[in-house]
Amino acid sequence: MTPAPAARPAVPGHVIDRLARTESDEETLDLLVHGQHTRRLLLLRLLHDTVTADAPAGDRSRFLDHWSLLEAAEGQGPAGRETVRSTVQHPLTGPWIRQTLADLRAGRPADVDRLGAMAVAAGLRAGLTFTTRLHAGGEGLHLPTLGALTCPRGAVEVRSDGTWLTLRPDGASGGTRVCRQPGWGAWSAHAVWRPAVVLPPLAPGQAPVPLDDQGPYRTTDLPGTAVHPVRPASSDDAARKSWYDVWTGETAQLLDVGGPPRLAETGRLLRSVVPLLPPREAGATGYCSGTRRGAFGAVHSSVPPTAVSLASMLVHELQHAKLGALTDLVPLHRAGPERRYFAPWRPDPRPFDGLWQGIYSHLALAFWWRHCALVTPDGPAREHAWAEYARCREQTGAVLPDLVGSEQLTYEGRRLADGMVAAHQRLQELDPPSGHLARARSYIQTARALWSRAKTV
Repeated sequence: MTPAPAARPAVPGHVIDRLARTESDEETLDLLVHGQHTRRLLLLRLLHDTVTADAPAGDRSRFLDHWSLLEAAEGQGPAGRETVRSTVQHPLTGPWIRQTLADLRAGRPADVDRLGAMAVAAGLRAGLTFTTRLHAGGEGLHLPTLGALTCPRGAVEVRSDGTWLTLRPDGASGGTRVCRQPGWGAWSAHAVWRPAVVLPPLAPGQAPVPLDDQGPYRTTDLPGTAVHPVRPASSDDAARKSWYDVWTGETAQLLDVGGPPRLAETGRLLRSVVPLLPPREAGATGYCSGTRRGAFGAVHSSVPPTAVSLASMLVHELQHAKLGALTDLVPLHRAGPERRYFAPWRPDPRPFDGLWQGIYSHLALAFWWRHCALVTPDGPAREHAWAEYARCREQTGAVLPDLVGSEQLTYEGRRLADGMVAAHQRLQELDPPSGHLARARSYIQTARALWSRAKTV
């Protein structure tokens, strides 16, 4: 009997080695993105089967009608398939699927009409003629990629002639006409319609990035703390202008400082920016950011005050996206969710997985800030870059032993952790100026002392 061929590893070793250096190339990004796309399709199919089996008859009937419209849009040739694909793969579709599955399994009312909003947007972009009904929630009726209608909670009739939508809430004397635009957003002369907007591409050949400041599921399951609660930002013109101004500054050039792959990585992974309000106590220059495992491609953030802040935030958050996507392909450890690890960038204890995420993002930031310090002219900006390099390098080194010394690592996890140690050793080849290094080490010593004191109280 001929032996069966060895199974191809989910992630080749050389890709893990590259990711351990916090680097990426076309092969690596293809693998991570494809894995997330496949995962999203499987979750959507699971939702279909769960609705079919468990949802009340009315919900099931509406969901299947919406599913049929989505299939009709997909049948309109390559353009229709791409429209449906981009709609289904939009980052915020993930939190909706997860929430709807949880609601169905718990016997709670489920938002099955969100699929209808997706189908309407895809059907209009595919040029379909159709009529359907959707339900407007507390924020009105949001149509992904198109915009949002301000209206009372309740049913809305939706008619499409392939170019225009007519949206008429039940009880309204007339409807709101909305015209699809190429790419993103939809125009209307009615003040009750607010179009979706995008931020321009960071580099030639890259795609525009949606500014997701409308609709539900923007912050569902995004972890916050008592100190930094998660608060979605409103979609007013002033907030949109603030994002546009900082986005179109020197962000692309600053990302490129870390090497062309950093800018290319951002263009490939970033699919949505979800605005947050800044922490209440942060003052005029403070901001917060985060990512979500179920919303691959989305970065949540309040408006960074400068292009440097924006670039460093993108480097930081997209490392979380990469490591999360890798973890979805291959398990890296068997540790539980207990929060018991010291992390010098957080006041609260972290679970093992959270510690790993923090180490990985700070390792990438250390390399990026080192590049910034080396190319920035003498002055305050260069001193700031050296200080950030020292902080990230020393913070990472302080807790890497907890990671690499764990007995909970899988084979792939051990390879990744060892590669991260080797990458950190490369950082030792260039010390920051002694004053910055001393301050970074002193900070970590103080943070660890406070941590140890708190544990004994």
